[in-house]
Amino acid sequence: MLKSIENEKFVKLKKTDDVLQKAEYDYCQFVDCDFSGSNFRDYVFAECTFTNCNLSNIEITNAAFKDVKFNNCKALGLQFANCNPFLFEVNFKDCILNHCSFYKTNLKKTVFENCNLEEADFVEANLSESVFKNTNLLGAVFDNTILEKADFRTAKNFRINPSTNRIAKAIFSNDNLMGLLLDFNINFK
Repeated sequence: MLKSIENEKFVKLKKTDDVLQKAEYDYCQFVDCDFSGSNFRDYVFAECTFTNCNLSNIEITNAAFKDVKFNNCKALGLQFANCNPFLFEVNFKDCILNHCSFYKTNLKKTVFENCNLEEADFVEANLSESVFKNTNLLGAVFDNTILEKADFRTAKNFRINPSTNRIAKAIFSNDNLMGLLLDFNINFK
């Protein structure tokens, strides 16, 4: 059984000097922390917020993220596909999430606002009703992905093949419809 830590604020922790103990963190805030390369295997975060944190390349196998918000965080190469799926819920604002894997992850109603998701893996993920507000999806992979009712109106640089993804009632703008047609070798003039 994990120790429970509630309503704490952790500021400027670094992997090198302040080790975050394996525990269940409820309603906690993590501010200006550098956890890059840390091991969060089997940790639990419920209704927590990470702000201005570096979470790049952390080990999150079986970690639980239950209604967790990430604001202005750098989280390169995270394998969200390996997280505990029970009550998994995350939202991202102003984050760099390049090379993250969301393979087969349930991301229903997830908000990605002002994020960079270059070369992210969304293969077989459920992104129904998710929002990609002002988000860069250059090189992101969508294949057999559920995108029903997802909002891509202000997303940019995406490439989504409608014949290999479920996109019923997804929302796009006239300015970014090209991202749906790139796989069909159509010339526009």
